[in-house]
Amino acid sequence: MLSKNQDPIAAIATAPGRGAVGIVRVSGRGLGALVQALCGRDLKPREATYLPFRDADGSAIDHGLALYFPAPHSFTGEDVLELQAHGGPVVLQLLLARCLAAAAETDPTRGAPRLPGLRVAQPGEFSERAFLNDKIDLAQAEAIADLIDASTEAAARSASRSLSGAFSAEIHGLRDALIHLRMLVEATLDFPEEEIDFLRQADAQGQLDRLQATLAAVLGHARQGALLREGIKVVIAGQPNAGKSSLLNALAGAELAIVTPIAGTTRDVVQQTIQIDGVPLHVVDTAGLRESHLPGVDAVEQIGIERAWGQIESADAVLFLHDLTRLIAPDYRAEDDRITLGLAGKVAKNVPVVHVWNKCDAAGAAPAPADGLVLSAKAGTGLEALRRRLLELAGWQGATEGLYIARERHVQALRRVRAHLDQAQAQLSARVPLLDLLAEELRLAQNALNDITGEFTPDDLLGVIFSRFCIGK
Repeated sequence: MLSKNQDPIAAIATAPGRGAVGIVRVSGRGLGALVQALCGRDLKPREATYLPFRDADGSAIDHGLALYFPAPHSFTGEDVLELQAHGGPVVLQLLLARCLAAAAETDPTRGAPRLPGLRVAQPGEFSERAFLNDKIDLAQAEAIADLIDASTEAAARSASRSLSGAFSAEIHGLRDALIHLRMLVEATLDFPEEEIDFLRQADAQGQLDRLQATLAAVLGHARQGALLREGIKVVIAGQPNAGKSSLLNALAGAELAIVTPIAGTTRDVVQQTIQIDGVPLHVVDTAGLRESHLPGVDAVEQIGIERAWGQIESADAVLFLHDLTRLIAPDYRAEDDRITLGLAGKVAKNVPVVHVWNKCDAAGAAPAPADGLVLSAKAGTGLEALRRRLLELAGWQGATEGLYIARERHVQALRRVRAHLDQAQAQLSARVPLLDLLAEELRLAQNALNDITGEFTPDDLLGVIFSRFCIGK
């Protein structure tokens, strides 16, 4: 009985729906007999051949291009057959069904099934095969999904650099330097009388310093790459008619939310992803915050207010929008104070709250508070300053050139490496270094690095990662 990772697999490799071209992909060992049944002939490796795709009775299901990639020179490291047909969903389903049926049929020359065990691939299983067969590492595999899911041009380019191995090369460089230092420390354990002089002569301290400096640079790039991939969630909060929906529309450059002078117009959450310098920002417009028992606040608006507070609790940053035209009104100021207290109880301590003073175009000579930003969502005044401030809140540091995409798990792994190297530094700098503890910290640091590329990644983590891929990838 073949294991799951040895079963031959097949799937439609293009997105659902209609298109000019659709692809059915098969991966496994020994696809020759299946190629004969589907194409009626042998195929030259890595050369596209135009021919009919044959049904069981010899009739043509469709005409298209067939490509055969013998192992190990393929994406998965196994034999791979790709059938490029017309992109109608029915045609592709017929081709996939024919692949499965032809694999189960008896090969007349061998008297056995052509490709026993062929089944429909699970999400991400082709990429998982590539990882398991050492065609790509885990960081590169994740970059495939990130490239597909990229929401900005900068994210797509960074994911492409990760797929090409730029991020992995950085990790491998760190690992090699760490292994060299580990070998040095381990060697000293055999000569305890000379260990200090041996480490000093080999410049162990300098090696560790350089390793920490390199790690700091890689961690900085990884944080920026994770930001390109994930972005941050920015929630616009404030009283009714403060201009929250107008601000969302201004930032998005489109009329996404309804804007009227009527209090309580926005009753539900409106979210739009915008990009500033390639960084995705998930901006959320919420219902105006006010006491739910006030006259005119109906049940629907009450639900909207509750949802607004829920969005605020999960925000990465909050824009507290104020109306400059009503700043001197006692009731308005009292309600703002009440919202401020509510934010203090709902927002996490590490989440910034930015005070934004809107309607400066209509406020006349009304003095604006010293804190926060002053703008007009309607006229566009001050929007660029707000965009810059949002990038600062996100932690963005500028140019995307040379960045690679990264995930939060990569950042967390690098932080574990940093913590272990800090402990190693403390041991090495001690008056009497405990080399056993130093060696252990360096070993743990290497294990954390290996988690990124998948060299020692638990199977359950692999299952989570690849299950989020689309079928056919």
